[in-house]
Amino acid sequence: MKNINRRNFIRKTSLAGAAMSMGPMMAQGSNPMPERPFAAKYMGDFAAPKLETVRAAFIGVGSRGPGHMRFIAQLPGTEVVAISDLYQDNVEKWGAKAKEIGGGKRHKKIKLYHGGENQWKVMLDEVKPDVVFIATNWATHAPMAIEAMKKGAHAFVEVPIALTLNEMWEIVDTSEKTQKHCMMMENVNYGRDELMYLNMCRQGVIGEPLHAEASYIHELRGQMNEVERGTGSWRTPHYAHRNGNLYPTHGLGPVAQYMSLGRKEDNFNSLVSFSTPSLGRKLYAEKNYPADHKWNKLDYKGGDLNTSIIKTTLGRTIMVQWDETSPRPYSRHNLIQGTKGILAGFPTRVALEGGIEGVTEDHHSWAQGDQLASLYEKYDHPLYKRLSQSTQGSGHGGMDGMMRFRIIECLQKGLPLDQNLYESCFWSAVGPLSERSVASGGTPQNFPDFTRGNWKDTAPLKIIN
Repeated sequence: MKNINRRNFIRKTSLAGAAMSMGPMMAQGSNPMPERPFAAKYMGDFAAPKLETVRAAFIGVGSRGPGHMRFIAQLPGTEVVAISDLYQDNVEKWGAKAKEIGGGKRHKKIKLYHGGENQWKVMLDEVKPDVVFIATNWATHAPMAIEAMKKGAHAFVEVPIALTLNEMWEIVDTSEKTQKHCMMMENVNYGRDELMYLNMCRQGVIGEPLHAEASYIHELRGQMNEVERGTGSWRTPHYAHRNGNLYPTHGLGPVAQYMSLGRKEDNFNSLVSFSTPSLGRKLYAEKNYPADHKWNKLDYKGGDLNTSIIKTTLGRTIMVQWDETSPRPYSRHNLIQGTKGILAGFPTRVALEGGIEGVTEDHHSWAQGDQLASLYEKYDHPLYKRLSQSTQGSGHGGMDGMMRFRIIECLQKGLPLDQNLYESCFWSAVGPLSERSVASGGTPQNFPDFTRGNWKDTAPLKIIN
């Protein structure tokens, strides 16, 4: 046994066990892998040609979009060239703000598009931007990203990247054929603790990763007050009609990168999923709206809380939970268990075999609160150290600004992005796969391999300075 490569041993035994114990069930959840289109090229480590000036357009400036526009407009080497939204007041307000940020020297000729459902298409044809930032309702993410790439732009999309597996495959094929980036803007991967834990995992502090837990627990029933316009106006029907994990990526993205899933070492394999009864939003609607209100006419079928378990190719496990309904404190959980210790979030705490020098004696005690100062000093991610001051106030503790800065930096320097196209699809695929599993009583569902086997040749994300 001493001469057997440990990782290969785990891989072979895990796959053999899965084949024997789950083969018949896995076949029920299989997802065929279409062939790569002619002349398409794998995008795992893709670096686009340098853009000295990044000409940026923005679709959707109601909620998340303005934050993207404001931050990017103030970065050197950028030009805001167009803004599109359904509502005239939104485009006029944020168009004026972009010009103000430019101080009369930049962003002087911003074209504004509003009104019709397809004005964003007119914008792509007329302006031909280098990049498009898409912050619209979930159902339009994939169509807009696909069209943007076809029209010659790199696409940056709010979470999730798409709603269906077919849309995800179309995004992959379009990106590979056009050689344009398509990145889902998972900002949580740039949180201070998430970056530090990534650094600690890469340095082997917790040994070999075995298990992760990730959540998005965020009570958002109040969004139902946005009835005709705003996030709640289009999210509420999703919560009513879809039963699964509808928002997995904030929790899953960071732990997937700790484990290097979809990147050489390991990959997503299968998923099982279960939901609680659907009670909370129906009760909230009955309590807060008239009986004839449209929220009281919905048939609420989506469970209040969903729990999904992912099995990786190496046999590792990830628990992913989602709950935007129940009255409880916010949490993303963010836990990674290794052979030498554990890193956890909400609250941030660490336990290591042998203890932490000057803090804990062994792994039976957590280091947390002020006790973590020495760990931050030793393991804070270089990217956080470089950018934390300049991104303060950019949203979500600065993680939004770090993500936006890195997008522009990579485009200007011709570097691969921190999150590749395939990670965006793997993380988002939990949505439709969990819905399938819940509908079939928890039957395991196979993840499609969006890389078509190329994940084995894609290097894990490095610790970027």
